[in-house]
Amino acid sequence: MRLLATIGVLLFVPVCAHAQAAKPCEELKTEIAAKLDAKGVKSYTLEIVDKDKDAEGKVVGTCEGGTKKIVYRRTSTPPETPAPEASKP
Repeated sequence: MRLLATIGVLLFVPVCAHAQAAKPCEELKTEIAAKLDAKGVKSYTLEIVDKDKDAEGKVVGTCEGGTKKIVYRRTSTPPETPAPEASKP
């Protein structure tokens, strides 16, 4: 009986993992963006690229069954202009 239960669990686990890995890229990108926004991260881009393509940045997720990846990259913010000083009398 234990052997049958073990075999059942071993067959079920890969099916669950495959179902999670097949998430659409746009859906996953939206979820990652929401998490980054909730943490207060600003000035970033998320780009969906093919798995084999070299992309500058950090891979933060894979989607569509592992055929594509989502790359996070910080973007530079324009420097803030200092407030003009009031002239001293």
